[in-house]
Amino acid sequence: MSSGAPAALADHRYVEYVSVAVDAAKAAGEVIRQAFKQPKKVQEKLNHADLVTATDKAAEDLIFSRIRRSFPDHRFIGEESSAEAGQGELTDAPTWMVDPLDGTTNFVHGFPFVCTSIGLTISKVVVVGVVYNPVLEELFVAAAGGGAFCNGERIATSRQTDLAGALLGTEVGTARDAETLDAMFGRMRALTSRMRSIRCTGSCALNLCSVALGRTDAFYEINFGGCWDAAAGGLLVAEAGGAVLDPAGGPWDVMARRVLAAGTPQLAGAVAAVLAECRLSSREVGPPGPGAAGSLGPAGGEGGAAEGGEGGKTEGGADAAGEGK
Repeated sequence: MSSGAPAALADHRYVEYVSVAVDAAKAAGEVIRQAFKQPKKVQEKLNHADLVTATDKAAEDLIFSRIRRSFPDHRFIGEESSAEAGQGELTDAPTWMVDPLDGTTNFVHGFPFVCTSIGLTISKVVVVGVVYNPVLEELFVAAAGGGAFCNGERIATSRQTDLAGALLGTEVGTARDAETLDAMFGRMRALTSRMRSIRCTGSCALNLCSVALGRTDAFYEINFGGCWDAAAGGLLVAEAGGAVLDPAGGPWDVMARRVLAAGTPQLAGAVAAVLAECRLSSREVGPPGPGAAGSLGPAGGEGGAAEGGEGGKTEGGADAAGEGK
């Protein structure tokens, strides 16, 4: 595994940010690795499916302290520190978006898909992304305009364009109310019927890394915890040559708690078109409003905007039945 920023980024304008993020991710990763096979003290947040451990908080504190040591004037949005206050408002100031332990349920059960995810935005655009799985020892790094890397080697998305030949990733999330479960499984059913197969591995950040690496061809998730889940992974997909959109087909907003990523714009557009036929529950966040700015630079790619479906609140944001959210 590479010991720091990839050699190809040595002269990149964001190399200092990348190096500090890699250092922080590895330090937090060591905390996670040491605790991985030990008994855990688990607490519930919203329900029995939404978990937090002492390791989550310890890793976040360590990451914040490492980054603040180099950049004391930067802002931070972290999963654990934002648990009660929410994401807050994103400004143009340099802002670090940190998930200290993405895949907490996996961590609790000893399932090795866990990671630390660190993204940096400047002027509301994601410019640095670092994701580290300390159990499998995979370090993913991206910098805007500089490419994406796994353990120091440049990576690229798959070139799959058709739904029928594509492997899809998604997640069931932590909501357990009947309406949201019906909506979530409805989307999965609609896509699975058209695609080769589907995978749920329990980490939004690592699912995005799988698209960047070409392990899966596409991934979408709606209503995940916050910007910290997708900031780094979204940039990794874009820098690996993929497309990152809102699931409704428009530009991706890192603050929207929704993401669709695919190896090609054609596949991203095809997935968005299927999602447009599906309902959202009243508890799920809808797409950003018209004119929303994207959170990636030109490398992010764009897919075709999907049309709204019939009946109920659809993924395109329209409510064909005439009811509010």
